[in-house]
Amino acid sequence: MKFDLIIVGVGGQGTILASNVIGISAVKEGIPIKAAETHGMAQRGGSVENHVRIGCKYGPLIPKGSADALLGFEPAEAVKHSHFLSRDGVAIINTEKIIPLSTTSKGFKYPDIDYLISEFKRVFKNVITLNAAGLAREAGSIMTVNTVMLGVLTRYLPIKERIIVETITELVPKKLVEVNLRAFEAGRNVVAA
Repeated sequence: MKFDLIIVGVGGQGTILASNVIGISAVKEGIPIKAAETHGMAQRGGSVENHVRIGCKYGPLIPKGSADALLGFEPAEAVKHSHFLSRDGVAIINTEKIIPLSTTSKGFKYPDIDYLISEFKRVFKNVITLNAAGLAREAGSIMTVNTVMLGVLTRYLPIKERIIVETITELVPKKLVEVNLRAFEAGRNVVAA
């Protein structure tokens, strides 16, 4: 099965760890995977873009308008990269905005979140919005936004949930496994609801 995924956010949100979890999980299942990432100034809150191609025979970059899913850790970044998503694809968007310090000093005015989401829903059929940061805090750590988002995404991935959980357990520090698994389950419950 072929599944193209674009993961976007800003540095520090855990987009690269999420990409790694998916990649390693696919390899464990024997599914071919290709991935590419760009993260300019990511440690300073810059844009991060990951292309993950599961079951793909071609290059690692997803052609415009063909991604099966977009995982947007930050709403403006989701909009900025929406051109990769197929009209029939699913967009999973964290509604908590992050405004890098560098943009506030230049008079940047962040667009209204409700407006961004309504425009997304106008163009794409399947849009799931959630306050992943709030769910991460409830799970015990704001640092688990990425596992909340992975929890939602696993409803669509062609990878077994138990393999993803196993990979999360292996990749996060031992003292953070429990909180990450709670965050993952909170994300899974978003789609179940």
